[in-house]
Amino acid sequence: MTTSHEHAVLDVCARIGRILLESGAETPRIEETVEIIGRTAGVAISCYVTLTAVFVSLTNQPETQLTKTKLGAFNLQKVDDINQLSREFSAGQVSFDDIVRRVAAIDQHVVDFNWPTKILGAGLVSVAPMLVFIADWSDLGLAFFIGIAGYLTAQLIGRKATATPYAKEVAGGFVIALLAWGLVASGIGHHAENMIVSAVMPLVPGVALTNSMREIMAGHMISGTVRALDALLIAAAIGGGVVLATTLLHLCNII
Repeated sequence: MTTSHEHAVLDVCARIGRILLESGAETPRIEETVEIIGRTAGVAISCYVTLTAVFVSLTNQPETQLTKTKLGAFNLQKVDDINQLSREFSAGQVSFDDIVRRVAAIDQHVVDFNWPTKILGAGLVSVAPMLVFIADWSDLGLAFFIGIAGYLTAQLIGRKATATPYAKEVAGGFVIALLAWGLVASGIGHHAENMIVSAVMPLVPGVALTNSMREIMAGHMISGTVRALDALLIAAAIGGGVVLATTLLHLCNII
């Protein structure tokens, strides 16, 4: 017979798994964290994670809790908060009641940066690759603003076209290529290809690709392969937007 304590541990472990999955943690980390918290709470827990669901079971009882979810935006701050909480609980620094309370607070807390910070970050990320190309100062400055324009376009389309996957990446790549080639055609810029490669960096799914490789190396072939495929589709969508804009400008004899 399952006790109330076991039910409580099962509930909080399922909630922790969902938060980690939605925040972009890799599946080995989720399973390990959930099982450590259950074991520290005195309950043997088994956890299995896919990209759309978290299964948490009592090892010695025929009871399993399924939490369906979907991949969201990466929120590594929540992942770090949960990991820190897990370490404190394992070290005996917090009680189980503290775990329940703090997990609920982490789940409800919206971790986000303000728009000026996001815009500045997108611009700086767009400038960094230009240093590899040893670009002149004019192209360096243009890449800063082109990257911001592409990022803002992607964010806007992402909010409007929620039912259309990869639409924001296509739109971002399209605007970036359109601006880069347009500035070169007007004589303001000099190397459109370099500016395009640099300005798409805020849209590139670097964290997703890194997590997919870590999952594959850890033996989680299904989730790792699916994450890698999703990252490749995002990259293809960005490239498709760039090709679409370039082709359109060629047809109009602008470039």
